[in-house]
Amino acid sequence: MEVFKIAESFVSINGEGKKAGRLSMFIRLRGCNLNCSYCDTKWAISKKGEAELMTAAEVSQMVKESGVDLVTLTGGEPLLDENISGLIGSILSLPKMELEIETNGSIPIRPWRERDARLSMTMDYKLPSSGMEESMCLENMEELKPWDVVKFVIGTREDLEKAKEVIERFSLCEKAIVYFSPVFGAIPPDEIVEFMKEHRMNKVRFQIQIHKVVWDPERKGV
Repeated sequence: MEVFKIAESFVSINGEGKKAGRLSMFIRLRGCNLNCSYCDTKWAISKKGEAELMTAAEVSQMVKESGVDLVTLTGGEPLLDENISGLIGSILSLPKMELEIETNGSIPIRPWRERDARLSMTMDYKLPSSGMEESMCLENMEELKPWDVVKFVIGTREDLEKAKEVIERFSLCEKAIVYFSPVFGAIPPDEIVEFMKEHRMNKVRFQIQIHKVVWDPERKGV
């Protein structure tokens, strides 16, 4: 029987992206293939970290009992799990359920593009300050749907310049919803806004991680 390594699960508000502010059932899978400089869930990226083993049916039952109709599948990197399609299908079998997958941009998303609009991707593009830009899967830029999100986590002015270059190169604002988000404590948020104003980035959206304002930024399970 296929089991999934769940690092944590909890109900909270969605802290970022187009579903920000909505209640969501977060399911965090253990393990990641990247090691970003600003990662705020390093405890969940190790393959040796603590995790609860659950089947797709058990996860879906937990979601059903939560009474929440939005699931955020995150990590780590959830698409690393070779059996993830089974979990996606099980969650989407629940009536009126929406599913958001947070992925780091290094894994091809094509296998999941045949699903309906209840499944959306929130995909990162890792910028220079992350130390992981060379791992980006650029073919993903052609797989985006209008209901998907591309998120640029900004730590430096260099990151801003590179994000602008990537957006223009792939016409991202015509394909998906694009967000700029500051690395918490690394760059003044107004510097990002001023850059957006300077370059008239009319279709880019600015966001701050809501959960780090509501709760202690180091707190888990929120």
